Amino acid sequence: MSPRTPERRVSKARGSVAGSGGRVVLGVTGGIAAYKSAEIIRGLRREGVEVHVLMSERARQFITPLTLQTLSGYRVLFDPWDLTHGADIQHITLARDLDAFLVAPATADVLAKMAHGLADDAVTTFHLAVTAPVLVAPAMNVWMWEHPATQGNLKLLKGRGVHVIDPEVGDLACGEEGLGRMAEPSEIVREVLTRLKKKARARLRVAASS
Repeated sequence: MSPRTPERRVSKARGSVAGSGGRVVLGVTGGIAAYKSAEIIRGLRREGVEVHVLMSERARQFITPLTLQTLSGYRVLFDPWDLTHGADIQHITLARDLDAFLVAPATADVLAKMAHGLADDAVTTFHLAVTAPVLVAPAMNVWMWEHPATQGNLKLLKGRGVHVIDPEVGDLACGEEGLGRMAEPSEIVREVLTRLKKKARARLRVAASS
């Protein structure tokens, strides 16, 4: 069976409740914490959320697209200009009817690109096409996290309404200990669900007033 294209919904038989559970795109970038994206997908799917995955080229060095495709139930996108599965530009099609865009892990590099509007891979290109709420879960070395450039980029993103899920203190991949480890998948899932519920309540208020 060939992978499904992004515009098709997960069937209700598989437990998804697209339209009520929400529709989320997860952008995975190239950090060691990329392996935790599998648990994020599982956590969201358990709550009935439809999850699609985008990967940067470097992310594929840490976890395979096949793993995330199997967990999400949808073909993973990593080339924003891939037209082999239809004439639609996939990152534009996927941005429609979206409830949230989550980038986890969000490296210092991708945060800088998002802050300054660069679009050179699937994740950063998609970011510029999204009108839904955006969340980022940073993951990096403590010195990179504390660098004025990184903090400046975070300030820019927050000023545009991007929700930052702060990293934790702990052992880092470089062997040091400090602030910079990506938040636990369960915490990230909770943050996403909170925003999905807020958006659902807002829709209900609009419907009730019309």
